[in-house]
Amino acid sequence: MAMTSEDPSLLFNSKFKEVAAGVKCVLLLVLACACCGAAAGEIVIGSLLDLSGPIVSLGTHFRNGTQMRFDEENARGGIHGQKLKLVIEDTGYDPRKALLAAQKLIRQDRVFAVIHNLGSPVVMATMPLFIDAGVLHLFPAAPMREVYEPVHALKFAMSPSYALSVPPAARHLIESLGARRVGILYQDDDMGKEVLRGMDELLGELNLGWCEKTSYKRGATEFSSQIARLKAAQCDFVVLATVVRETVGAYQEARRIGWQVPMLVTASGYTAQVPELGGREMDGLYGVVLSPHPYLAGANARLAAWIKDYRQRFGVEPNTWDVFAYCGADILIKALDRAGPHADARAVSRALEQTRRSRDFFGNPDLILTPSDHLANRRVRVARIRDGRWENQTDYLTAAPAKPVR
Repeated sequence: MAMTSEDPSLLFNSKFKEVAAGVKCVLLLVLACACCGAAAGEIVIGSLLDLSGPIVSLGTHFRNGTQMRFDEENARGGIHGQKLKLVIEDTGYDPRKALLAAQKLIRQDRVFAVIHNLGSPVVMATMPLFIDAGVLHLFPAAPMREVYEPVHALKFAMSPSYALSVPPAARHLIESLGARRVGILYQDDDMGKEVLRGMDELLGELNLGWCEKTSYKRGATEFSSQIARLKAAQCDFVVLATVVRETVGAYQEARRIGWQVPMLVTASGYTAQVPELGGREMDGLYGVVLSPHPYLAGANARLAAWIKDYRQRFGVEPNTWDVFAYCGADILIKALDRAGPHADARAVSRALEQTRRSRDFFGNPDLILTPSDHLANRRVRVARIRDGRWENQTDYLTAAPAKPVR
């Protein structure tokens, strides 16, 4: 059922504002004449993922983890007799393409909710369309403050913003390593600027300034000039606000020129694809952990069974994004069940606000949603690559305190 937005003042990248406004006008005219709701007997959930662009290695795993949990529930009979249908649109990590894909999900597929939309530029461009159409916007893979603040009935997130998640990990390493000259390589878009915002605050608290800041454009493959600048500035600690391929390229370039500076990558680079693509040269890289990587070696019995089931379904190894997606899908399923048959978006929103998910067999922290706080997780870990696999270096560090229930 459609629901009027309670908060029309959503922020998103001004670069795409004009395009989004044009699509939005056409979309609202279509919605005025269209019926709302999915076909009888099914609940349609959409997702905007990169299945062909620079972060395809993330997109395929978000798809697999979500689909796996939906398939499990459908095998049990679905939600109050209704089957879950996942409709995925490939954005190629392109916000303009994503705007058209969002339009399709709303007007043609008539999705009840979207889940795990991938990429900060994509999410910031498309989220207003979904909110204005009354579509639940759930657990995007875009650690941006705007996806959960201000609190809105349709917006829920599992990832603290980069401005919240990177500083506690960086603080731990800066203090433990005794670093004083901090540099950063960041993607020149919403994601990179959000990391900068959080790190600016942290360096102020530590009475430190930037040793050097340098950026790159999305999809870049060459980082020699940026790494040379950071090295010339004599940085003794570097934050990488990068995604998968860019993380590998930047770290390998530093090692190629013999520079062994400690580097910390955001949660976007904490994935098995990084050591797989970069090989043993990636050993030593630190990463910010939101959901732990599911390794079979040392796994508990339930996790081991889950990994084997995943392998059988998809023919590949699972990674951290499968865990994130599976858990997000599980939270949605339980909320749909609590909301009862024929529930509208408002009823499911209220059910989501009752989420209390204790630390699970994956090793995730407690995931909690309340009426005053639509961010489920406010804790992160630090991990480091050793012998080609990520190893936890800390238990969970608090990224930000939860808001009190009103």
